[in-house]
Amino acid sequence: MKSDLKKQISGYTASRGRFDVVSVPELQFLLIDGHGDPNASQEYAAALATIYPVAYTLKFASRNDLGRDYSVMPLEALWWADDMDSFTGARDKSRWDWTLMNLIPDWITDDSFERAREKVAAKGAAPALDVLRMERFAEGLCVQTLHIGAYDDEAPVLRTMHDEIIPARGLRMTGKHHEIYLNDPRRTSPERLRTILRQPVARTG
Repeated sequence: MKSDLKKQISGYTASRGRFDVVSVPELQFLLIDGHGDPNASQEYAAALATIYPVAYTLKFASRNDLGRDYSVMPLEALWWADDMDSFTGARDKSRWDWTLMNLIPDWITDDSFERAREKVAAKGAAPALDVLRMERFAEGLCVQTLHIGAYDDEAPVLRTMHDEIIPARGLRMTGKHHEIYLNDPRRTSPERLRTILRQPVARTG
């Protein structure tokens, strides 16, 4: 049977208009770091062109070699800047730093990752392989909601989360803004895009 990690792991469902407090377990990811406007950055395009070929190579190797099939997970990203108003107000994307992420199962080993990198490298079509890495990542306590609509329309939701919901629940922000993209923007109209917006937090008391 094919494993659906979205249904098995806490934090991969959210509801529009609700701000839920969730506990996200430590998980394993493919990651690539970068900087700048994702709509204009060659660095971001190179990261996208790298992370999915490796993700699918790992999936097929797991299915064929281990007999453990799973659905490739949606793209995720961490976003941050020196001034958080770059997200909730001015939306100055040139100031953004980011880490593209793709969740992979715990049974994927370092050896499996290196073999997948070598296989993808042999095809010559993944320009950011030298900065791709596999690591475990822990967020713990988070507040999250579902945004439906264009990415550039997220700012009011984030202001509500950051300035109202989190303080009202006796929490403070601790980590980087996290987005999980449940649709492919190449195949989905902007008004129908579904994005989980997540913010790691800690209790103030």
